[in-house]
Amino acid sequence: MSAMQDYKSSLADVTSRKFETFSYLPEMDAERIRKQVEYIVSKGWNPAIEHTEPENAFDHYWYMWKLPMFGETDIDTILAEAEACHKAHPNNHVRLIGFDNYAQSKGAEMVIFRGNPV
Repeated sequence: MSAMQDYKSSLADVTSRKFETFSYLPEMDAERIRKQVEYIVSKGWNPAIEHTEPENAFDHYWYMWKLPMFGETDIDTILAEAEACHKAHPNNHVRLIGFDNYAQSKGAEMVIFRGNPV
């Protein structure tokens, strides 16, 4: 049996915390983030952007960046909103969400920018 990898993560060290499945993978570059947005759009899901301070990332509620982008299919528009949120809140985590209308739930959710605790 292969050895399991232990991820050094703790509540005390906000920079070590893991979120969603993608946080256990290498950090996504712009091209990979774009592919995730393309996937969300291809499924017909509604994209949304949220953000929060790193120390509050495990709270139940993140701040909404504007309203969800209902029906938005332009990849560049979605990415521009994510960048605008990150620029407006450089110390906050920013996550991308794809809301699935039919399942009435999130079809995708991932942190695409990690903030730095102040």
